[in-house]
Amino acid sequence: MRAITFAEYGGPDVLRLSEVPVPEPGPGQVRVAVRRAGVNPIDWKIRSGAMAEGSAPDRPQIPGAELSGVVDAVGDGAGFAVGDEVFGWPVTGSYADYALAETVARKPADLSWEDAAALPVAGETALRVLRLLDVKPGEVLLIHGASGTVGRFATQAAVALGATVIGTAGQRSLADVKALGAIPVLYGDGWPQRVREAADRPVAAVFDASGHGVLPDSVELLGSKDRVVTIADGAAFELGLPFSAGTTEDATPEVLAEILRYVARGLQIAQGSSYPLEQAGAAQQESQAGHPGGKITLVVS
Repeated sequence: MRAITFAEYGGPDVLRLSEVPVPEPGPGQVRVAVRRAGVNPIDWKIRSGAMAEGSAPDRPQIPGAELSGVVDAVGDGAGFAVGDEVFGWPVTGSYADYALAETVARKPADLSWEDAAALPVAGETALRVLRLLDVKPGEVLLIHGASGTVGRFATQAAVALGATVIGTAGQRSLADVKALGAIPVLYGDGWPQRVREAADRPVAAVFDASGHGVLPDSVELLGSKDRVVTIADGAAFELGLPFSAGTTEDATPEVLAEILRYVARGLQIAQGSSYPLEQAGAAQQESQAGHPGGKITLVVS
């Protein structure tokens, strides 16, 4: 099968379109013929070596942490049948014609392949942080980066919970943030004052999905470090704030079921660029550059 691989860490040029063996599913696993693979910042961070702590890859790796596709083969006790349309997290990389997976859900017929591939990582991340912040109905939640893939999901989920969401975004995205049910505020110099003017009561919690140096002012705005969480700013470690990265243990069937409940309510998903598999390097470059304007996906089949 075709797969994007890298055998050393570095820039996008280390990615290769390779021919590799088709994987065979073990107990509890399905093999998925991948239709779309989601492209996420973690993909290029791993490829760059930023997550490797100095060690080199011990074998060629296939990137990709989320997928949508059709079940092609099943292992014992997998609970799915050949032909099922699914989405979820692979245990082998999704930048490939086929990937093995253990945690997938059936894709609704009216959910597109690209939208399905956009949901697992962003949905799990958004829901995890909202739980960490313990957002309650009636509270004011500030979301930095409300127009991004994670921020969009978090904004809609928090509004559904009954919170008042103030979402920061760039000028071109303010109307989009408003359409999600949030109060839009322009990010950049002076944003704390603009948030104060937009809020009719004190901000109770802050979700930083942008990573643009907003943490110190967020703490000052809140008056406490107790309910500030970032998924994007490494300065959190110096400031004594939680940096929530998630683990494989967070990727559960229950989370996919919760994501599907939001989809059933009309969740809005913004799609960005779509690249063929062989242009995975360009897709990662766009992701690394930031502000893609929607979910970046790879068209595999």
